[in-house]
Amino acid sequence: MKNIFLVLSVLILLLISVRAGDEDDVPRVERELALCYQNSDAACIEQGVMEDYTLTNSKGKITTRADNLEEARKHDPKYEIFENHDMKVRLHGDSAVVIGITHAKGISGGQLFDAEFRFTDTFVKDHGRWRLWAGQAVKITP
Repeated sequence: MKNIFLVLSVLILLLISVRAGDEDDVPRVERELALCYQNSDAACIEQGVMEDYTLTNSKGKITTRADNLEEARKHDPKYEIFENHDMKVRLHGDSAVVIGITHAKGISGGQLFDAEFRFTDTFVKDHGRWRLWAGQAVKITP
């Protein structure tokens, strides 16, 4: 009986630690992906974003992973800053929703920009790693 209790206790602790790890992993992956965009690293974006990814951007336009990859390869927009902060993560199985704020600064189409956006990103665990599946961004007006 003691052995069964010990085994169950260890399994529960393992499940709790895996769950806690995901709560830390998702914001880490979100920050790493922001660096991919900041550096216009198309290969990094390709790995971190699901093939059927969509974003409803701050202008209400829906963009895809292919759109993001093309922008990265053209370096337009070119980000000086692309950082996420004030992130909160909600987990449900192999899915995670992250809400937070992105500070983006750079140049796009020859125009300087410096803005903050409230975002909601949905991640899925794909072959053991978190990948971005969908997002929405709304510009925060001062």
